[in-house]
Amino acid sequence: MVYWDHAASTPPYDEVVQTMAEVMKKHYGNPSSIHRMGEDAARLIQRAREVCAASLQVQPSEIIWTSGATEGNNMAIKGAAMQYAGRGKHIVTTEIEHPSVYDTCLALQRQGYEVTFLPVDGKGKVDPAHVASAVRKDTILVSIMHVNNETGAVQPLEEIGRAVKEANPLTLFHIDGVQGFGKLPVRLKAWKADLYTLSAHKIRGPKGTGILYKREGITLHPLLTGGKQEAGMRAGTENIPGIVAMSKAMRMAAEQTEAFMAQVGALRDELLAWIGTNPVLEPNSFREGAPHIVNLSFPGMKAEVLLHSLEEHGALVSTKSACSSKTAEPSRVLLAMGRSGDAASSAIRISMGMTNTHEELQQLISALNAAVNRLQPLRQEGMK
Repeated sequence: MVYWDHAASTPPYDEVVQTMAEVMKKHYGNPSSIHRMGEDAARLIQRAREVCAASLQVQPSEIIWTSGATEGNNMAIKGAAMQYAGRGKHIVTTEIEHPSVYDTCLALQRQGYEVTFLPVDGKGKVDPAHVASAVRKDTILVSIMHVNNETGAVQPLEEIGRAVKEANPLTLFHIDGVQGFGKLPVRLKAWKADLYTLSAHKIRGPKGTGILYKREGITLHPLLTGGKQEAGMRAGTENIPGIVAMSKAMRMAAEQTEAFMAQVGALRDELLAWIGTNPVLEPNSFREGAPHIVNLSFPGMKAEVLLHSLEEHGALVSTKSACSSKTAEPSRVLLAMGRSGDAASSAIRISMGMTNTHEELQQLISALNAAVNRLQPLRQEGMK
């Protein structure tokens, strides 16, 4: 079996696994304890914080540990909404956000907040002019992802950040950076980002660990209360093995970004070129997108059928976001891009990493070709 689902989760670096095991064995003290083992654990956390901050070119005090991007996105959006409700109750986001952003905004909408969901074009991009026109005096937050998790569409964050701050300097700008870090350059200062979310298991780190960058001077209402960990922002004993392992994964991913773009981008380009020669497949990803995600539709055939046919040929791919792939609805993201319901219901996502090879890609293309040829009669029958 060859793994083509790196946008859902990634194989951890060997060094990350070794680091996590070592920390679990040797550094099990509670970092809030004032004895030697507690102090050693606290130093490990601080060192990891410094490493992650350096990878983002921010200050260590601006890093908050989380359990992953879902918590981080909730912390950013709900935390800002509750903290700044006196300033306004208007939020701006897009129609293509990850469920941890989209559904969180819907939840706030039910609680009396007003949410503007911006449209995207046929390539999944947000127009900065639409952002500028949507931001009002009572807009407390704009939340827009860096890279779309289904199609790989990359947003023009520098232009969007500028539009937000010019329209209302008090409006916070939150970026879901889960699919971008380690795959594309990250420039938080140039983007004018106030909040930025990451998840370790998307960058070959462990599951259950993430970070929220919170720019100095920004206050959020905490979701979890109790202890005073994370400067009172997130109560609960820290996941020391996960934190240290994430810092190693972040450092390695940051150092390999250019290599990732070149190596994985070449695989993407070759796959997109082949899709372009196939008369029945429709690409939903483009060369100007992220290097690791290719989304395609096989209209007339349910995505799950194509997925399992590829699995029989040894290729593991996915449909939609891993967080929502078990639901039967057509892709909300593709519908927002103007795709038909048929195309949105027949889409699969192929996502790559540096562990994939050119030879494996040739096998995948052969598997796709075989699956399409085998399923074509069923597709034609279903379209009558």
